[in-house]
Amino acid sequence: MRIVVDLNRCQGYAQCVFLAPRVFELRGDEALGYACAPAPEEYERVRRAATACPVGAVSIGEPAGADGV
Repeated sequence: MRIVVDLNRCQGYAQCVFLAPRVFELRGDEALGYACAPAPEEYERVRRAATACPVGAVSIGEPAGADGV
């Protein structure tokens, strides 16, 4: 899994941080930090976080050349 966050779109609502705190974190008041390639045990939480983002800033997919595992 690969995560991409459109930081221009992100408004700092932090729904992703609440749903996947091992992957997303707020740095300062509104700056979002995240792990681009989370551990497999975090995948379901990341999917929920991407769905919960009110502005659709979080995208997930497979890294280029990945076999989907």
